Amino acid sequence: SAEIHELDLTRSIVAIVAEHARGRRVRRVRLCIGKFAGVMVDAVRFCFPLVAEGTVAEGAELVVEEPEGRARCLACGAEFPQDTPFSPCPCGSPRFTRLSGEELLVAGFEWADEADPEPEGGR
Repeated sequence: SAEIHELDLTRSIVAIVAEHARGRRVRRVRLCIGKFAGVMVDAVRFCFPLVAEGTVAEGAELVVEEPEGRARCLACGAEFPQDTPFSPCPCGSPRFTRLSGEELLVAGFEWADEADPEPEGGR
């Protein structure tokens, strides 16, 4: 079921963070989950505090960026937004290269002992 997928995904996210933390407490975790990634973001948000309990990520803030779908048309070269994974270019061509919307990654994290938090929007 969908909930099992998001639970397993959240476990993997916490495992990745814990591996990189090497025992340090984590204050914030940033994820990038594209609109077309096939992930229920609300389910990940719900699962995160439960899965993080008892780990270095316990109590960490979860920040999720959700990039919209964008593509480049292979016929006319235009870059265009997509409402669905298969939305054609405004020129009518169904041939495109996806630029964003399918991302699923841990974009970064902050340690609890850092003096200054990362600036908003920073990478």
